[in-house]
Amino acid sequence: MKKVIAIPASRDYLSQHFGHCEQFAVFQAEGEEITEESYLTPPRHEPGILPVWLASRGVTHVIAGGMGHRAISLFNQQNIQVHTGAEEKHVRVLAEEFIKNNLKTGINTCDH
Repeated sequence: MKKVIAIPASRDYLSQHFGHCEQFAVFQAEGEEITEESYLTPPRHEPGILPVWLASRGVTHVIAGGMGHRAISLFNQQNIQVHTGAEEKHVRVLAEEFIKNNLKTGINTCDH
């Protein structure tokens, strides 16, 4: 099954500031193999923009350290699954862990 995974990035590591990240690392995966990797500069942050913007790029999953409940709901409305509580690691490592069902998540670090 094809997955398109977006991870907010800052210098190739998970950014803890989802809505204000420098870039999104986007990985396309088939089964347990990454088939494509790209970096996208997001539009200026405004509430509700990122779910639609990422969905228009085919994203099916988002990995984040934290995200507010309203934002999660907006992603879900776009048929994007959100995985919060990810550790601050290199984005490719997170994507590889995710596609191999080894992604460890903890507490959603967003408190609003």
